[in-house]
Amino acid sequence: MDMTESQRHSEHENPYQGQPSAEDRNAFHQAERNVSSPVNPEWPPPPAYQPTSLLTEPAAQPTRRKRRARGPVGLLAAVAIVAAAVGGGTAYGIQELTGSGTMTATAGTGTGTSVVPSSSKGDIAAIAAAVSPSIVEIKATSGSGESTGSGVIITSDGEIITNNHVISGAGDIKVTTSDGKEYSAQVVGTDSGKDLALIKLEDASGLKAASLGDSDDVQVGDTVVAIGSPEGLTGTVTSGIVSALDRDVTVSTDEGQQQQQPGGGWPFEFGGQQFNGDTGSSTTTYKAIQTDASLNPGNSGGALIDMNGNIIGINSAMYSAASTSSDAGSVGLGFAIPVNTVESDLDTLRAGSTD
Repeated sequence: MDMTESQRHSEHENPYQGQPSAEDRNAFHQAERNVSSPVNPEWPPPPAYQPTSLLTEPAAQPTRRKRRARGPVGLLAAVAIVAAAVGGGTAYGIQELTGSGTMTATAGTGTGTSVVPSSSKGDIAAIAAAVSPSIVEIKATSGSGESTGSGVIITSDGEIITNNHVISGAGDIKVTTSDGKEYSAQVVGTDSGKDLALIKLEDASGLKAASLGDSDDVQVGDTVVAIGSPEGLTGTVTSGIVSALDRDVTVSTDEGQQQQQPGGGWPFEFGGQQFNGDTGSSTTTYKAIQTDASLNPGNSGGALIDMNGNIIGINSAMYSAASTSSDAGSVGLGFAIPVNTVESDLDTLRAGSTD
């Protein structure tokens, strides 16, 4: 065997020795491209399974999906907060629009809620606007003359609480509401022992009933508002504070002594002394709220009101130091029958009591 043939055999047995053939080079380059070339996103198609070195990437996918899920959850929470805010605003708007229409307490429950918007709590102008439609002027005519007083509407069909001494002995009762309408009224029941009376308007409906509060919650120093018709000045509003509680006030139960006296105000006793005239031989004593809110003749039977717009008392007596009616006026000593006393007496009055 010559040298040339021996070399051919050696190359055939070990193809990687010496110069590779063109066919071998092409195969080698093709294999190299398949293994180490960057993967074209379109070609060749992805393998049926991921290489072992890439298995950690899918494990991260749940984390990314979880983060994406947070968006809707956060959105739902935000919607809930907005809904709550809208709900609160809606409730407040209804309260603003309806005033005390749905807030009026049923007479006899001893409870009350705010009849003015929370933003106006303590605002005397707002309280006056809310409660004035529930306060009336009463003119009672008897054989001895005419007396003027006030009253508080407690039902939409015209039940009105006032003082017994306002209507005592009257043969004719006329009531004027805050909008100027006049009604005739009949006495339903009286309680001279508590100086209370219940009258009922004829052919009345759709009236604004007052909200009755809880006089047990009243404290000395509380700000109060009084609304009534002093000297026939319908819808007069005054304000002050609660000066004292549980004052023993004595008033007359005699018809002849029930009318307002020439000295101003109406006769009553306190501390063993008589004020504003002779109370007579027949009297009754009750616990009263004392206030320095200005009260004058005609306020009797009207409302004493707290800062929520609830009725806490029925104004019943005032002291005047003047000796003549032309000089009479309030000196900051007024008294009101607690509303809880009124409520406890309602069933008796509705039953037609004439005590």
